[in-house]
Amino acid sequence: MKPTIVGVSKNINRIKELIDQVADTGLNTIVYGETGVGKELVVQNLYQKSTRTGKPFVKVNCAALPDTLLESEMFGYEQGAFTGAERRKRGKFEQASGGVLFLDEIGDMSLPLQAKLLHVLQGGDFSPLGSENTVKMGAWVIAATNHELENDMANGDFREDLYYRLSTIKIHIEPLRNRPEDIPHLIDHYVKMYTAQFDGKELLTPSPETIEKLTTYHWPGNIRELQNVLKRLMILGNGEDNLDDMLMGNLNQPRAAGTPKSANQSATPMDILGFDSSAPPDLSSLSLKKIKKKAMDRVEKEVIAYVLEKTGWNRSKATKILKISYKTLLYKIKDLEIKPPESSEE
Repeated sequence: MKPTIVGVSKNINRIKELIDQVADTGLNTIVYGETGVGKELVVQNLYQKSTRTGKPFVKVNCAALPDTLLESEMFGYEQGAFTGAERRKRGKFEQASGGVLFLDEIGDMSLPLQAKLLHVLQGGDFSPLGSENTVKMGAWVIAATNHELENDMANGDFREDLYYRLSTIKIHIEPLRNRPEDIPHLIDHYVKMYTAQFDGKELLTPSPETIEKLTTYHWPGNIRELQNVLKRLMILGNGEDNLDDMLMGNLNQPRAAGTPKSANQSATPMDILGFDSSAPPDLSSLSLKKIKKKAMDRVEKEVIAYVLEKTGWNRSKATKILKISYKTLLYKIKDLEIKPPESSEE
């Protein structure tokens, strides 16, 4: 199924017009919007409407990889360029030649790598790691971000020259709460999609009352949240309590530390610290040093996860709020196993 932009709002109609105008220009384009609004969908539409359809579409998640790995992924490397480089590898720039290179979460790219990206965009060529030869850059570069890059530039977190190089064309997607007139159309679109997707399974269609309630909801998770709620509604039903629980996120969140297991059963200190209080007590695990470490890890994990959620997993903003370095935040995310929301096609 081809990616479809659904909606009748002024913002969506303007985006459709821009896509038609820009698709065959090859001009560097940047797509702005909150997490979950459908930035990748807009990028895919630009690709599908262009003469590059059928050529490579290569996506790079700039937030998911550390600098050293991201550089080798983007520019490739020669055999023997570093320990473990047993063969030549083509980078994303080279793989995307003739097609589209989609730089997702560009606002999370480090300053040193921003400088290297700027050099490629300015010169139109690059050298793989360990090579003295240059490779011509023939890809259409489209970037996306949930950052306010103007603020990042003012704070010194994003290069001004790179910003102007990337943003020849700027496309901004309004959050779903600002375009409620699109919600009934999106519901209809996804109901048809999921009916086909779950062919053979008995599904329930949202009632008019449910659609009205969904239209007035503020959707902090935007289209991604709407998709998840609709899937659950079609399987679990339209019940008022069901819907309220879904919109509050109760069905999508694990039981928080310290939350009672039931209305009549309070959590014990062992529950709060993650020990299994239903099992026979293991007194060897009650070392105060171990308990302190476990408690601190749990608190850190919940606070960091909360800040990341509220900033839409904008790591730069999270580091400022938490007053830690970017490197420390990445370490904590990995060490404490903090997971982002499930990715979505939209």
